[in-house]
Amino acid sequence: MPDLQKTLGFRYLHDTKFNRKTIREKERPYISPGAAFKEYGEAKKIALPRTWSKTKVGLEELLQKRRSVRQFSNSLSLEDLAFLLWSMQGVTAQAGPYLLRTSPSAGALYPIETYLAVDRVDGVDAGLFHFDVKNFQLEELVDESVSEIVSQGALDQGFVSKAAVTVIWSAVFRRNMVKYGHRGLRYILLDCGHICQNLLLAAENLHLKSCPVAAFYDDELNDLLDLDGIEESVVYLASVG
Repeated sequence: MPDLQKTLGFRYLHDTKFNRKTIREKERPYISPGAAFKEYGEAKKIALPRTWSKTKVGLEELLQKRRSVRQFSNSLSLEDLAFLLWSMQGVTAQAGPYLLRTSPSAGALYPIETYLAVDRVDGVDAGLFHFDVKNFQLEELVDESVSEIVSQGALDQGFVSKAAVTVIWSAVFRRNMVKYGHRGLRYILLDCGHICQNLLLAAENLHLKSCPVAAFYDDELNDLLDLDGIEESVVYLASVG
């Protein structure tokens, strides 16, 4: 329908289509490469436990029970948080220079970065953290609760401020688009979806509840994370409790 065809989303999907001819002939922009990992060198580090006594639940049961829940109460243990982070993006193998992870990524480029608004995790003070995938640790960026700011940035959805942890995912666009050009944005968003689903199932495995959030004021959350919104921008959230 004409109204659908005028949307930016439709135009993007149309302009990045492949067929047997364009996949070879379509001009791809040159994008210089960027760093494969993001680290905050001066930040306080919190090592995450690498073993956990997780509940063993069958995949069928996890899929059957998974629901988006917007009511949270109790805190998380650091062990629970470590298991959630490993389930999202934990390193499981190495292939050449690539650190392969629990969730798939186009070209093993892993453009998604994970930030955490922590409010109630045993042994971790409330604050804003970055997940250092390579060293499996948290990097403290802000040493006080930011849950109200995140809630306001998430279109003032109050349940976000009640979560024990809200995960904030950003995309480092260059990391993927250096290889895939215009079409890379498709893969970036798919990557984030894979990561989020891993989180939701891992939370259910721990008898926790979660809710993904795609409605937010982009620049408000980018400002909180000190992202420029050009090279890197927030793309998705999920609250857990």
